[in-house]
Formats: sequence, C-alpha cells, structure tokens
Amino acid sequence: MYLVAIMDWYSRYVVAWQLSNSLDVSFCLEALDQALTVATPEIFNSDQGTQFTSTQFVSRLQAETITISMDGRGRALDNIFVERLWRSLKYEEVYLKDYETVDQAHRSIASYFTFYNQERPHQSLKYRTPSELYYGLKTAAKEEEKAGSVLFSLSP
Repeated sequence: MYLVAIMDWYSRYVVAWQLSNSLDVSFCLEALDQALTVATPEIFNSDQGTQFTSTQFVSRLQAETITISMDGRGRALDNIFVERLWRSLKYEEVYLKDYETVDQAHRSIASYFTFYNQERPHQSLKYRTPSELYYGLKTAAKEEEKAGSVLFSLSP
C-alpha cells in the first residue's frame, strides 16, 4: 500500500491523507484537493516522486498560484517533518498491527491520524498537539487576514 500525507510544517498537523494500492497520481491529487478545502498554502514542498512532478499535480498547484518546492535528490532530511511522521506512524501503528484487509488498514490509519493530530503531544511543539497549534494559527490568521497579512503556509 502507498500512503500520501499533506502536513502543515509549522504545526505538524496532517491536513489530508490518502491510501492507495497503486503508485499513481490520482490518490495524491485526492489528498491535495482535500487539503485545499482546508487551506491554500503559499508553498507546497514534496519530494521528486513522479506523482508530485506529474503534469496533473503541478498544474493543480499552479492553478492555485502555490509556489512549488521540491527536495533535492536523495535528500530525505529536506522533508524531515514528513519523514518523522512516517517513522511515528510505522512504530506507533503499522508495525504493531497485522492488517488483514485494505479497509482495516485504512480505518486503523485514520484512527492513528486523529490521535496524532488531536491527542498526541509533541515535544517540539512544547507538548501541544498539532491540532491545538494548527487551529490556533488559523484563528489568529483569520484575525490577521482582516488586517491584511497571512501567518502560515502549508506543505506536505
């Protein structure tokens, strides 16, 4: 199975995610469309996978006038926040379960992301949850937007 997650870098909040049994662009576009219903980032960062360099994916970002940033080849640390998310997901969820079906994996991963966003405190966030920080930012951003500025950006 393949998993894509779109994360706000500042808060570590998983804005959208999708699971697929094939590594094509469609499930990545679904996650992107879901994320764009929540927020429109200034910058979208990803690795150089073919899904993210595809015409469909790049065109979708360009249509929203989002700046595209891609990690250097072989530079996993360029996208350290998502790499850390994958590590947490594997060790706190996937390696502990024996999924029998894709539906079971999907439900279990969905529960994990709810836990990750809303209940799991992060040391790097001063022991706040991603949800606390993300929605606090969105509330502050709405107030600042009225004054004409933007406070945050979203990246995968």
